[in-house]
Amino acid sequence: MAQAVEEWYKQMPIITRSYLTAAVVTTVGCSLEIISPYNLYLNPTLVVKQYQLWRLVTNFLYFRNMDLDFLFHMFFLARYCKLLEENSFRGKTADFLYMLLFGATVLTGIVLIGGTIPYLSVSISQIIFLSNSLTFMMVYVWSKQNPYVHMSFLGLFTFTAAYLPWVLLGFSVLVGASPWGDLLGMIAGHAYYFLAFVYPRMTDRRPLKTPSFLKALFADEPVVIARPEDVRFAPAPFDEIHQD
Repeated sequence: MAQAVEEWYKQMPIITRSYLTAAVVTTVGCSLEIISPYNLYLNPTLVVKQYQLWRLVTNFLYFRNMDLDFLFHMFFLARYCKLLEENSFRGKTADFLYMLLFGATVLTGIVLIGGTIPYLSVSISQIIFLSNSLTFMMVYVWSKQNPYVHMSFLGLFTFTAAYLPWVLLGFSVLVGASPWGDLLGMIAGHAYYFLAFVYPRMTDRRPLKTPSFLKALFADEPVVIARPEDVRFAPAPFDEIHQD
C-alpha cells in the first residue's frame, strides 16, 4: 500500500506535486500547532504596512482543519490540477504555473477591492484563505476544457463536466458552507479561460502570454505522438461520410 502511494506521488507532474506537498505540510503543521494560521492568513494591512508579503502566498496553502472537507479539497486538488498539467498543459509547465499565478492574483485583487465595496465588504472580508478558491478555479478551467465528459455525483445522478462547478457549488450550499469561495474560484477561472482561449480565437491576440523568465525556468517539452511508418489507416465507411 505504501509503495503504491509512493509511486502515485512520484508520478505526479512537478507543479501538482509541489502544490499538493506544500498544502499538506502547511495544513498538518497548523493542526499540530507547529505553524500558526494567524501568520498565514491574508491581511491587507499587515501586507502593506508591515511588509508581511509571505501572506500573499501562504493563504493559498492552508486548507483549514484536517477533516472531511480537507480530504475533499485535497482530492480535487490532486485530481484536477494533475489532469490539467498532464493534458491541457502537457509539455507547457511554464504556462500552467502562469495560470496559477494569474488565478492567485485575480483572487487576491477581488478580495482587496471587494472589501471596500458596500454590501460586499461584509462577505468578502471574511475570506482570509483563498486555497479553496484556487482549487475551484482549476476545477472550473478543467470543466471548460472537457465539457462533454460524463460524470456522476455520489452515484445519485449523472451530468457532463460543463456543469461540474455548478453541481459542486450547489452541494456547498446544501451542506451549509459559504458559496463565496467557490464563486470567486469560478470568476477567476472564467477570466483565465476567456483571456487564454476565447479572446485569442476572436482577435488573434494573446493577453496572457507567459513571461520569458517562467519559460526559462521550465523549458517546454515537445509532445511527440509515435506513429509507425508502416501503419496504414483504412478509409472511413461510406455511411459515415455521407450522413444527413
